[in-house]
Amino acid sequence: MELFGFHDGNITDLIDRRTLDVRRGHLGCVNAVAWNSKGSLLISGSDDTRVNIYSYSSRKLLHSIETGHSANIFCTKFVPETSDELVVSGAGDAQVRLFNLSRLSGSGLDECDISPSAVFQCHSRRVKKLAVEVGNPNVVWSVSEDGTLRQHDFREASSCPSAGSSNQGCRNVLLDMRCGSKKSLADPPKQLLALKSCDISSVKPHLLLIGGSDSFARLYDRRMLPPLSSCRKMLSPPSCVNYFCPMHLSDRGHSTLHLTHVAFSPNGEEVLLSYSGEHVYLMDVNHASDSAVQYTSADASKIMTFTPVLNGVELQPSMSGVLRNGYPLNSKASATLEKCRRVVQIAEKSLENTDYFYGIEACNEVLDGHGREIGPTLMHECLCIRAALLLKRKWKNDAYMALRDCCRARRINSSSFRALHIQSEALLQLGKQKEALEFAIAAQAMAPLISEVAETLENIKKHLAAAEAEKNSKANDGAPKPEPRAGRVLSLSDILYRSEANSDASQDGPRLEREDSDSDEELELDFEISVSGDEGHDIEANVLHGSLNLRIHRRDDSSMDTTHANSSCKSPTSSSQSDRTTYQPEAAIDLKQRYVGHCNVGTDIKQASFLGERGEYVASGSDDGRWFIWEKKTGRLIKILVGDEAVVNCVQCHPFDCVVATSGIDSTIKIWTPTASVPSIVAAGPAGPENDNVLDVMESNQRRLYRYREMVL
Repeated sequence: MELFGFHDGNITDLIDRRTLDVRRGHLGCVNAVAWNSKGSLLISGSDDTRVNIYSYSSRKLLHSIETGHSANIFCTKFVPETSDELVVSGAGDAQVRLFNLSRLSGSGLDECDISPSAVFQCHSRRVKKLAVEVGNPNVVWSVSEDGTLRQHDFREASSCPSAGSSNQGCRNVLLDMRCGSKKSLADPPKQLLALKSCDISSVKPHLLLIGGSDSFARLYDRRMLPPLSSCRKMLSPPSCVNYFCPMHLSDRGHSTLHLTHVAFSPNGEEVLLSYSGEHVYLMDVNHASDSAVQYTSADASKIMTFTPVLNGVELQPSMSGVLRNGYPLNSKASATLEKCRRVVQIAEKSLENTDYFYGIEACNEVLDGHGREIGPTLMHECLCIRAALLLKRKWKNDAYMALRDCCRARRINSSSFRALHIQSEALLQLGKQKEALEFAIAAQAMAPLISEVAETLENIKKHLAAAEAEKNSKANDGAPKPEPRAGRVLSLSDILYRSEANSDASQDGPRLEREDSDSDEELELDFEISVSGDEGHDIEANVLHGSLNLRIHRRDDSSMDTTHANSSCKSPTSSSQSDRTTYQPEAAIDLKQRYVGHCNVGTDIKQASFLGERGEYVASGSDDGRWFIWEKKTGRLIKILVGDEAVVNCVQCHPFDCVVATSGIDSTIKIWTPTASVPSIVAAGPAGPENDNVLDVMESNQRRLYRYREMVL
């Protein structure tokens, strides 16, 4: 990390601490950083409601603009093709503001006050992300937690009435997702989709990607969308080009699961999704590509159902022997094959010595780095080993990844008892005892003399018997008597986790509804989390100190804003109550790669970004104050770097140079480069991973993901 005068490597030696003069930098959390198209300037937005602009070459703060926002700035951008004179910001006050830097009357930091050229107040909730189109100086797009994506054309208007006013009729709604949230792939969209992120492809600017308060990212073609509309009438969401969601997240209906960031790759062929309480995932844009896997809701259930023979056997061209298409392998291919065999052997030994993470990394290198070269025999062996390692590691959703590997292995060899055996163990970990039993019986039929298979079968039978006994015991005890409503005190856990609606674990947070309520009255919970870098950071406990403000009140339908009226939403394909029978479920694109090790639960602005001009690496911030770099193709962890005293939220790669800007809860921005004069802090110690147990860092983050419920409480 490059150091500019201070120990933490600030972007400029003018930035020190929050207590200094405002002209020396930000005074609050830095929630947004972005480069201009040439990479000569860096813009940032902060909780202090200021927008700062820095020179990349001189490392100096050029302008610090008092924006006039009344809440935290979450996004800011340079407007293209304006000589970097137009900048735009979006904030928690639901406003989008445009500034013309040429109107600054003074020079440098002597004049930081400037009136906005335009103020758009048509959103009713926080503005979380802005998008611009390469070559378009006239339009900016904004997404908000009110469920709308709006298109602001500077040529048409410079301001608009505030949301909720009687004359608010701005016809700038490009996407109305107020009835766009889906609980699962099979369910029709019904509820408010609070939008968190968006991106426009730099290669195909008609493609628009959005993500919000459910599991699904959506790809739209702007050329196929209906005309701009106003928010007075709630519209059904238009059909999207593609849904993106890992299969194991597509039908679980978690109220807390949502996307915090979506992004296109530099070539526009891939997308990156970052989930709160989950991992980072890579997917192909085009479902017709060789590596993309498109699935339906029926496919998601089939992965847990035993079938004697799988359809669509995906045997690779034979390369596991000496011959290839009838001809001897060349020396390079033979060397690669032999190297992969040795790596697989090392991975298999990891099952015995508990080096599960490194064994999985080795399998990733073989399967994702040389999958087309190793042939079906070695691929089958490697898939089974990786699945077994995943079950032993037991990080979040490792059991689902093991199921995927077993299915791939069985497509290569449908008579593989090992794949059946591991799949039964995976299902048992997921609490699917009946399904696990089917696979275990099939495995024993193929390998009746293998004691390990027989032991697994008996273990599953014991679990089934225990579950049946517990069920019978409850039935004999009779149904529990309902508690009287009068005088009952609802716990915070009741309110948070009996809710079926979407929730949001940051800032002004969720609007929770109980669809199974037996009363017309409902409880709504709003909560705010305020975290200050000055409050300190407990490194051992990984606890951020701050304040939690709760507001609990009763709500009736007559007082509901149409923006939040989830219960009035109807399916876009049905006006009757039989939505589930008339709605035709869409397909979704499954994951191509998964990136694990970081933690994303504390903030809902956590970014995951492509690094490099061709996007060959993936990076993400983390709640432990570090940021992680993975190899995109294999998912292999490359480096962990300490970038903040609390949380790293933003990671933005320079458009041309080997330079990365990061920011987070600290009031500073860090610039990272291989040519820095001071060594970076890797994990928790300087000089390199060998001086610190990187695995401990990642396992701690996994425990935080599992403790997500307690952390929220």
